[in-house]
Amino acid sequence: MNRLETVFEKVTPAFARFANAKPVLAIKDGFILTMPMTIIGSLFLLILALPIPGWEKFMTGLFGADWTLPLTQVVGATFDILALIGVFGIAYSYVKNEKIEGVPAGILGIIAFLIITQSSVLSKSGEVVTGVVPKVWTGGQGVLASIVVGLVVGFIYSQFIKRGIRIKMPDGVPPGVSNSFSALIPGLAIITLSVVTFAVFQAFADRTFTEVVYDVLQAPIQNLTDTLAGAVLIMILMSVMWWCGIHGAAIIMGIMGPLLTANALQNQAIIDSGKELVVGDNAKIVTIQFLDVFTKLGGTGITVGFIIATLIVARSAHLKQLGKLSLAPSLFNINEPVIFGMPIVFNPIMFVPFVIVPAIASFMVYFSILWGWVEPFNALQVPWTTPPVISGFLISGWQGALLQLATIAMSVAIYLPFVRMQDQLSYGEELKAQEEHASA
Repeated sequence: MNRLETVFEKVTPAFARFANAKPVLAIKDGFILTMPMTIIGSLFLLILALPIPGWEKFMTGLFGADWTLPLTQVVGATFDILALIGVFGIAYSYVKNEKIEGVPAGILGIIAFLIITQSSVLSKSGEVVTGVVPKVWTGGQGVLASIVVGLVVGFIYSQFIKRGIRIKMPDGVPPGVSNSFSALIPGLAIITLSVVTFAVFQAFADRTFTEVVYDVLQAPIQNLTDTLAGAVLIMILMSVMWWCGIHGAAIIMGIMGPLLTANALQNQAIIDSGKELVVGDNAKIVTIQFLDVFTKLGGTGITVGFIIATLIVARSAHLKQLGKLSLAPSLFNINEPVIFGMPIVFNPIMFVPFVIVPAIASFMVYFSILWGWVEPFNALQVPWTTPPVISGFLISGWQGALLQLATIAMSVAIYLPFVRMQDQLSYGEELKAQEEHASA
């Protein structure tokens, strides 16, 4: 295991450099802005599809056949502008991290995205309706294009400002006015580039930039994420980074989170169209809920299993106290007390279960959906602090709650022998310390 530690000590700086790269930070920080909107939208979506038998019939009898219409308005106004919020957030965060006022860059990001995105729809009669922006491109299918546009806008804007290529106002001018004039020259450059991009893609591809990015990049990457291998790899990378002391969830989900959310939104779009989700045909299995609700129970590594195992077998004061103090935070998916208090970071005994448990959980969840025990997930999300069992029920009814309980039981069974090993070491060290204290 010393050799393993040596290897990870060598690669940890590379992980850290990647985690602190400007584009990675911008994507991670930018898409955090979408979280409040998706959670609010999920609350209304939960009312639409509460996992209780007879719910829809009850609501129809109470409010009439059109009771869903106001709720779908909220869902559409939150989930269907995910790309717009994302492009604003990424451009804003990129520039803000350069110590520059970020709001003008965020606004320019939205403008640039709308310029390079389709602005017409084809009616059922074959008539082209102009002056509209299809929500399909401002929502899940435009996510990757929004990342590209946000990064490019953030980079160009910050370069112009840092190099002084802007209109500078006298010192006495209010900051709001000064920032507005500063944005004129970089804004002109960004909008010009967007117009040229739109024209080039129309001329050579007869399609918009957003459509090409979706077909060439986003759809294939989404298909890769929607595989058992993709789910397992994401969880392993997350755990390995945490074991190295790096916030793996923030890095991996900062990049993969938008795509996994797009998978869930694609499922929701199929449901909204009146079709049934069919695994192996039109349904995505690996979505944002797959990870957040089922394979990260109690935090990365499903360390709630570690905590329960310590409460069962621990004799050492260290592990007993750690288990008691960490149980409550873990029920709300906060596991930093375990990761840094054990510590699991660079702990050779805990490396194997910390990596293996979420990988096995990925198998359990994937095949539960594939074999029809749990329905594919729609766009409904719950706050990440929602306790296990409750979150599973809200997402997938009693089947989801039962799957979470089975996952926790699996994690306890795997962590148990490793906890015993750790406990023996800790207990021996405590006995030795007591003997030395007594003889002193």
